[in-house]
Amino acid sequence: MFSDRTNWKLARNSLTEALDQAIARGVPVLDLTLSNPTRAGLRYEDSQILQSLASPQAMDYDPQPKGLPIARTAVARYYQTDHDSHALDHERVTMTTSTSEGYSFVFRLLCNPGDELLVPKPSYPLFEFLADLQDVKLIPYPLIYDHGWQMDLRPLQKAVTTRTRGVVAVHPNNPTGSFVHAHERDSLNQFCREHKLALIVDEVFLDYALDSGSHESFAANREALTFTLSGVSKISALPQMKVAWIVASGPDDDVAAAQARLEVIADTYLSMNAAIQWATPALLEQRKSLQRQLMNRVRANLAELDRQLAAQSSCQRLTVEGGWYAILRVPVTRTDEELAVDLLRRKSVLVHPGHFYDFPSDGYLVLSLITPEQEFAQGTSRLLELLISDR
Repeated sequence: MFSDRTNWKLARNSLTEALDQAIARGVPVLDLTLSNPTRAGLRYEDSQILQSLASPQAMDYDPQPKGLPIARTAVARYYQTDHDSHALDHERVTMTTSTSEGYSFVFRLLCNPGDELLVPKPSYPLFEFLADLQDVKLIPYPLIYDHGWQMDLRPLQKAVTTRTRGVVAVHPNNPTGSFVHAHERDSLNQFCREHKLALIVDEVFLDYALDSGSHESFAANREALTFTLSGVSKISALPQMKVAWIVASGPDDDVAAAQARLEVIADTYLSMNAAIQWATPALLEQRKSLQRQLMNRVRANLAELDRQLAAQSSCQRLTVEGGWYAILRVPVTRTDEELAVDLLRRKSVLVHPGHFYDFPSDGYLVLSLITPEQEFAQGTSRLLELLISDR
């Protein structure tokens, strides 16, 4: 009755079962996996946000495939003011309800069933589901940790085939927090030109740089056909508002051909509603307050994590350049999932095991840095207690 593309393993994993059991017993759990900013204790300008959704213009039905000009212009202005993309034309912006929908549009634009995309590993597990739904095959290329995360571009040359249609990059990566550096960008552009491939770049965490480096957006990349994805889910910490976009850039002829097809795809769905598009300028404006709060939270939690780690030798934190997550390298005394389940049962602390993000081996835990500070400090302390007791 059902398609092969949805033939996923839907059984609950042992960590989810352990969490359900803890909740059923009424055990308070310290959640170090928190990714929902609306439940992270931030201060939102509720009245301004809700007012923005009440525009009288939303009563008019004006079906524009790429999105209303007011929304696309607001997105272009964001890149112009925050990321020095002064020449970005709002006509190169296509609005979507989420970056996931943006991925689906671009996958459909580039790939026939069975075609391939090169994706980083480790990275966010959603890619596999999106690819399955679009009948696309993912071929991983590794991110290597050696005094910081680096792209290993040699496997790209070995992985490319006649069915390869593009390269996915996450800038910065989730969960490694590593940016695509200038020399890596140059290599990716050269690789894509050589093999006539597109670049698909996820920049949802671009504004959350922790290092002092300069990390340019790919929205102005002209060296290869590029689709840059982002949205207010992370930029303005408003995931419930479902505002995202695709920016097309690269050689003019390639962009024109891509946009003509992309517009037909967008016209087929017309997924963005009018109220949210008219509200987009106001929702993007919220980033100024919310990013400041989030960066203060991330830096405070990272400093607390480092303070606690300095007092022990059981594990270490890997270098992070941006985003909302930290990765701990822990002793491999059992699988990461077994460790996470034991931590939840014995210490009431929830973390993500590395295999959730396709780490190549055991020995990694992923912690959210947007967890409220007191909860984060307490949870980290319990985690380290468990690791020390296991030695």
